Amino acid sequence: MKSLVSILKALPPSQIIDTSIDLSKYIPLDLSITNHELVESKPETSAEFERFIFNYMEVNNAEVAYGGYIEGRNLYKRSTIFKNDSVPERNIHIGLDLWAKEGTAVLSPLDGKVHSFQNNAGFGDYGPTIILEHEIENETFYTLYGHLSLESIENLTVGTTFKKGEKIASLGNSAVNGDYAPHVHFQIIKNLQDKWGDYPGVCNTNDLNFYIENCPNPNLLLKIT
Repeated sequence: MKSLVSILKALPPSQIIDTSIDLSKYIPLDLSITNHELVESKPETSAEFERFIFNYMEVNNAEVAYGGYIEGRNLYKRSTIFKNDSVPERNIHIGLDLWAKEGTAVLSPLDGKVHSFQNNAGFGDYGPTIILEHEIENETFYTLYGHLSLESIENLTVGTTFKKGEKIASLGNSAVNGDYAPHVHFQIIKNLQDKWGDYPGVCNTNDLNFYIENCPNPNLLLKIT
């Protein structure tokens, strides 16, 4: 039986951002603790992060910035949801972020159906979130889309089916998306562990090996690079 990673590798490239934006307008973005420019600029609020990210895209003539899989970040220090006195702080990002303008369409990368959705409201959380269920070669897995607009989940129904390339949502702004610059957090999940409308997108060092196994690199599916 094929592994999920091998299945994803064999699939043709998919897109989850409005296809009118050509891949030539995509640029990698490093938000890790090793990005000296980010460390020096010290953005703290969502507005400051938005200026940093969108200035970077403008300078590079880009419309989408992407990256962040297994990336250690300082930006989660803003929120208490990533802290627990009994375990190390969660600061390793286990999805792929795609940063673009508010309202940009989010597309289904594969045929699938709505497994669950909810508004994970709260400072630093996902905000409106959708999880799709997919089945390929008898392998069931899930894709998660976080930081969406409220309109994305207003009329959604569990079980609704989407075809590859069909619009499922749009990007929310900082007022609704957990207080981040507009982007979608995209994550592939093998075992949802009975979660509903939510799944961890950031982990700590203790749990990293588990999440690398359970949440393979989303770029295996998107093949941006």
